[in-house]
Amino acid sequence: MRLEKCFFCSSTVYPGHGMMFVRNDAKQFRFCRSKCHKNFKMKRNPRKVKWTKAFRAAAGKEMTVDQTLEFEKRRNVPVRYDRELMATTIKAMKRIQEIKAKRERVFAKKRLQGRREQEKSAALKLVQKNVELVQTPALRQRLLEKKVVAAPATARDVEMA
Repeated sequence: MRLEKCFFCSSTVYPGHGMMFVRNDAKQFRFCRSKCHKNFKMKRNPRKVKWTKAFRAAAGKEMTVDQTLEFEKRRNVPVRYDRELMATTIKAMKRIQEIKAKRERVFAKKRLQGRREQEKSAALKLVQKNVELVQTPALRQRLLEKKVVAAPATARDVEMA
């Protein structure tokens, strides 16, 4: 069973699914669904369409350089059937999937970590800027104390620089 990749979105096209477009120069394009085929006919660039894997890779949202991605490449070398070889290949495929999943989780966590810190600091700045809108008096007093303490520290930093 040969699993092809969609030319537009890079998802898997299973046998009997999707459609194939053959250009006049005999180049074959496989599409997983009509959505991809229509976007291809409209001459859209997959790197600019947000739901494609090409966009996610170009925008840094998915891993692009990793050894586990090399195993997905297509090979056209026929190999004689060997039961042991097949068993070891299937074990290796499962292990590679585990490694790939773990690396993707770590990649996503690192990518999102900086964003959380930025959001937290932006929220803190917003509260300090609009401290008069805070309803609880005790909380307002504590925020004002932090604001007073934070201001001289920045002044000292400016004097040193």
